[in-house]
Amino acid sequence: MCISGWTFASAWLNNRVMKHGPSRKRLTVGFLLANRFTLSAFANFVDVLRLAADDADRSRPILCEWNVLSADMMSVQSSCGVKIQPDTRLSKRAEKCDYDYIVVVGGLIGDHSALPDEAIRFLKTQAAAGVPMIGLCTGVFILQAAGLLDGYRCCVSWFHHQDFLDRFDSQQLVSDQIFVVDRDRLTCSGGHGAAHLAAFLVERHVGQSAAIKSLNIMMIDNALSGEKPQPGQLSGRSATDPLVKKTILRMQQSVEMPKTISALAKDLGVGRRSLERRFLADLGVSPSKVYIELRLDRALSLLRKTNDSVTRIALATGFCDAPHLSRTLRAEHGLSPMEYRKAQVNHSGTQDEFAVGVLLPPS
Repeated sequence: MCISGWTFASAWLNNRVMKHGPSRKRLTVGFLLANRFTLSAFANFVDVLRLAADDADRSRPILCEWNVLSADMMSVQSSCGVKIQPDTRLSKRAEKCDYDYIVVVGGLIGDHSALPDEAIRFLKTQAAAGVPMIGLCTGVFILQAAGLLDGYRCCVSWFHHQDFLDRFDSQQLVSDQIFVVDRDRLTCSGGHGAAHLAAFLVERHVGQSAAIKSLNIMMIDNALSGEKPQPGQLSGRSATDPLVKKTILRMQQSVEMPKTISALAKDLGVGRRSLERRFLADLGVSPSKVYIELRLDRALSLLRKTNDSVTRIALATGFCDAPHLSRTLRAEHGLSPMEYRKAQVNHSGTQDEFAVGVLLPPS
């Protein structure tokens, strides 16, 4: 979000913080868990609330309160198999708007019945009443499908960037930040980003010291603002410049249809020459070189892990055809795709020699 956008969102949140009397909990949250939801996103978010709500680690809901909402009160199974038992039936909340936020924790991609119709109606009713909506992990897919993100910027993991575009026509998709706050819609890429988004809200509703305490007990050193880059795919280089990190994330999101370096620079609001200088200063190579490494890294991974044809792999990684991939791989590593694939069969450790690309360490 640009500076003016953050200022607007901060003012909006501050107004919401001030509207409740002193007798009320400072921060109240209702959770809706999708079928096969991501347990880590839910656990990271709710643990920040738990630790901020009381002194030390006593877990009493004094300053913060949270409920797991349900239409039928049946337990909800996470994607890893652990089940959570809801504690509040939706019908008891249908006529009220006393939550500061409703949080939707998403599940596995492709599960189109992740929330029942009653839960979707509840979300729409609460949104119409002015209750802010939060999408954690793939919860953003549920909010988008319900029409609750129209006109809003929204955040998804770079890993699910293409999945989102395949389902929705969005011009305001953000996949290079850990979370996005746009007025009364807050969306998060998931993972440890859920803890940082929760800390962002705790700081505004409860206080900075409560937010810092929660993260420290969870062994998270510092609270990160939403615009911090998401960690990307692992490999061999280490980027430290925030602009370089964001550029690399954009590259990872467009491996199949590579953008020109000029287009990437324009998207990020800098000149091509400036972007190239930042890459040289941070990594010692040009952005074009990094882009080729990322695409080859993806191609080598597909050669190792699938039986797809070289032509199919070439197209999936932005090369014109199989000969184009073959020429590039031979120029960079001195072997053809078939020679590389044969080497994997004969020597199980070979892939380590040819793993290339860029490492984005956790921010």
